[in-house]
Amino acid sequence: MAGAASRFEARELLIHTPDGKTRTLPLDLDSYTLGRSSGNELCYSEDAGLSRQHLVLEKTAAGWSVRDLNSKNGTFVNGQRLSEPFLLGPADRVAAGHLTIEFAESVSLPANTVVFVEGAASASTTVATLQGLLGPDKEIEGAPQMRALIRAGRELSGNMPLTELFNLIMNLSIDAVGAARGVLMTLEGEDLVVRAARGEGFHISGAVRDRVIKEKTSLLVRDARLDEAFAERMSIVQQQIRSMLAVPLQTDDRVIGLIYLDSPHFVHEFTKDDLNLLTVMANVAAIRIEHTRLAEVEAAERLFAKELQQAAEIQRGLLPTEAPILPGLDLAGYNASCRTVGGDYFDFFPYSDGRVGMLVGDVAGKGMPAALLMSSLQARVQVLFDDPTDLAALVTRLNRIIVSNCPSNRFISFFFGVLDSKTGELAYVNAGHNPPLLMHADGKVEKLECTGLVLGIMAAAKYEQQTCCLEPGDVVVLFSDGVTEACRPDIDEEFGEDRLAETIAELRNQSAQSIIQCINQRVHDFTAGSPPADDITLVVAKRLAIGQ
Repeated sequence: MAGAASRFEARELLIHTPDGKTRTLPLDLDSYTLGRSSGNELCYSEDAGLSRQHLVLEKTAAGWSVRDLNSKNGTFVNGQRLSEPFLLGPADRVAAGHLTIEFAESVSLPANTVVFVEGAASASTTVATLQGLLGPDKEIEGAPQMRALIRAGRELSGNMPLTELFNLIMNLSIDAVGAARGVLMTLEGEDLVVRAARGEGFHISGAVRDRVIKEKTSLLVRDARLDEAFAERMSIVQQQIRSMLAVPLQTDDRVIGLIYLDSPHFVHEFTKDDLNLLTVMANVAAIRIEHTRLAEVEAAERLFAKELQQAAEIQRGLLPTEAPILPGLDLAGYNASCRTVGGDYFDFFPYSDGRVGMLVGDVAGKGMPAALLMSSLQARVQVLFDDPTDLAALVTRLNRIIVSNCPSNRFISFFFGVLDSKTGELAYVNAGHNPPLLMHADGKVEKLECTGLVLGIMAAAKYEQQTCCLEPGDVVVLFSDGVTEACRPDIDEEFGEDRLAETIAELRNQSAQSIIQCINQRVHDFTAGSPPADDITLVVAKRLAIGQ
């Protein structure tokens, strides 16, 4: 057997693959076959340079050897093709297919692996226990401060509401330095707001406040009577304040408030160690306050998102799921909110005499406020328009109701039309809404202009009813301004009524549903797929030609 003359104690196998990775394999078996077949201990089925059974690595009395198994492309050791078994040494490298194999004497440890070895602690080893640090042993250097920090760390690690957290921080601070009383305040905008206090009648120097908040400085006054900055301040003298501490509630470089402690009647004189301890505790407390605030905000946001999603489901239930089917008419409607909920509203009202009511409303604004007003509008319309004998009178009454309940900064544009499926007559009232486009079969377009103010502005507003006629093949399209005011992202240009009219003229021979789909696609293409900035609503009514 050719190869190394002395025994080589290999303990692991290193297999290098073409992608630059290395597989480390402890040598626990006495032999390993390698090849493309799944029956090998070392299977590399995707390596086309290997035979199904390419080579075998065998442990012998002299060490590890490699033997080629009559492979098609051969096995090479140090560049030489094998013709007989080869005893491997530490510098030998085996090549087979696209693999390179080598042996190593020591087992490499994977990343993040820890090995414990036997041994005992020496006499010079210093030991400590948490119980010992928290116990009454006063001989431990720095024990009171250490116990205070450990206690603060343990008690502040729990989850609790902010109100409870503020009181806990106050109590921990007073206990840590032996203060008689104290107050914790947080910055809310430019103001300091008291969050927790033990004691009452605090008179704190404005200079102390400013240095703590603005300069991020912790202050210790050992005896206010001997300090020129406080000796002449009667409010402090009258309280007989002798020693005081003031430290910032600071997270990294941001101050969110302060802790003030004092000791009247010289009950306890604070030290520099007390100041340092309280400064560190205030930093730990400030971080805990911010984490709790963030957690409460996130919880509130999750709850709001859940409620908003439920509101969206309710709102979708207020809109018609499908258009009514009437002889001679093809109807379709569509609504999409730019947010979870929106302020657009459309509806159909089929009447027993063959007429159908169609409406589109657009509440000024977006989101939840607009959605609430939209729901209110829908409820009132359902009641008022049960009998559309006089549309002008109904819209006038609707406006008065909305004025009495609508906020001063809100209004609603509104269009209601009643289409006769037999005659094609369309009676309508337009309360400040985008004029619907009536596209005639010959390509001429007619705008159904406003016949009164938007709803919710003036209780005394009057409205007029107008009529027009849809001939067979004519199409009328009701829309909200989310369609015509859709903008391109690269230039300041809106989709516009002219482009909408051109689209309708091109599509007028298609079904009402197809017209809506195509308009939406044109708007989407025009805005290059940008998220819509406003709610989009469309209602299409087409009078069918004879025979359709």
